[in-house]
Amino acid sequence: MARIKITFPNQQGIRLAGLLETADEHTLVYALFAHCFTCSKDNAAASRISRALNARGIGVLRFDFTGLGNSDGDFSNTGFSSNIQDLIAAADFLAEQYRAPALLIGHSLGGAAVLAAAPEIDSVKAVATLGAPATADHIRALFTPHLDTILSQQQAEVTLGGRVFTISKRFLDDIAAYDSTGHIAELGKALLILHSPVDATVSINEAAKIYASARHPKSFVSLDDADHLLSRKRDSEYAAEVIAAWAGRYLDGKAGITSGAAPHPEPGQVLVYEHNKQFARGIVTHEHRLCADEPAASGGLDLGPNPYELLLAALGACTSMTVRMYAGRKQLPLENIEVLLQHSRIHAQDCRDCESTEGMVDRIEKTIKLAGDLTAEQKHRLMEIADRCPVHRTLVNEILIHTTLA
Repeated sequence: MARIKITFPNQQGIRLAGLLETADEHTLVYALFAHCFTCSKDNAAASRISRALNARGIGVLRFDFTGLGNSDGDFSNTGFSSNIQDLIAAADFLAEQYRAPALLIGHSLGGAAVLAAAPEIDSVKAVATLGAPATADHIRALFTPHLDTILSQQQAEVTLGGRVFTISKRFLDDIAAYDSTGHIAELGKALLILHSPVDATVSINEAAKIYASARHPKSFVSLDDADHLLSRKRDSEYAAEVIAAWAGRYLDGKAGITSGAAPHPEPGQVLVYEHNKQFARGIVTHEHRLCADEPAASGGLDLGPNPYELLLAALGACTSMTVRMYAGRKQLPLENIEVLLQHSRIHAQDCRDCESTEGMVDRIEKTIKLAGDLTAEQKHRLMEIADRCPVHRTLVNEILIHTTLA
């Protein structure tokens, strides 16, 4: 994975600092990420989402808006309009030095900014927002206690997120010009809206406004119990997975696990291909796609289950399906099935039931919970059936694996 620190000028000649992250030199699709209000490109959610998108073949440029982070300029002289111009400047830089961006992603006010900037960037095919307000004027509420001072003295110092910023009357006038959702209807790009229903900073009602204003193709995905900043790793990485899978439909089939470069396997075949040069792998069947990876502690990005977890999942799914099928055929009062599995390796000499007496033996612990008004005899029979599932029998039978070079 490449991480390149870059700088580029905006239309006023102010130097903006950015970070371009790509999976490798063959990246075909690029995205621009706009951070939240008063945040920076190094915000945890931005970093995690960028890395997860990299693993799906999407290069991401995230940068600091004028006057924030490592970018030059005075924040007090900026406004929502300058954010839009900074995004256009970043898109121009990508087009000149790498490839024009096909995807825009915006978090919070950055989401409102990408909605406004997208019509000005012809290369953009898809736009995704995270916890975004429908209009920039929405953030005026943050300054309510200071409005009188700002209006009378032209500016005031406001504490946001534990940091002090100078908010000018010019800034308020600028966001007031963006109090309509009319531009969303004219977006002309595919739109994905991600928002948490418990977002305490930007209400879920803002997502509803965006969705109602936009034209198709448009999609909404709930971020469930995520906070506004997507501070939990699992929330930001889930958002990235959804964005990558969704965007692939609109990016000429070049991005993510929907990569058009990957052959389409026939029924019964499984294709595994590289997402990156680490451990992330795309898994494609005739109808379905998923991702495998290793945890961060093992050098991966933890974007999906590891190979042994997938093996256990196959055994557990087959076990559960087989038990359910038998219970249904016999009309047993089975209400629910849970299968918990764990893999380990033990010394053969410690295994009473193993044929091997030397070396190590693979051991899978399979614990089954059966819910329902079942008799002891019925439970015993279902446990017998559980060990007859096809995957279980495959694993305990002799297996021949024939490997060839394509």
